[in-house]
Amino acid sequence: MVAEVSDSGVGMSKDVQNKLFEPFFTTKPVGKGTGLGTSISYGIVRGYDGTIDIESQPGKGATFRLTFPQAR
Repeated sequence: MVAEVSDSGVGMSKDVQNKLFEPFFTTKPVGKGTGLGTSISYGIVRGYDGTIDIESQPGKGATFRLTFPQAR
């Protein structure tokens, strides 16, 4: 099963994409966020043997693709 979520926002650089799932990584100013959402989401998806792929370019939005194995 594949689910995709896309937006037309500001997008992400490759540097941000490479760090996105690290616990406590955030692009927000100090005191404005803990940076746990994507790392928790990644852990949940991996717990179901799934993957998350990102396609993004600065100024062009982003697409997150969640892929899960077929149910038995």
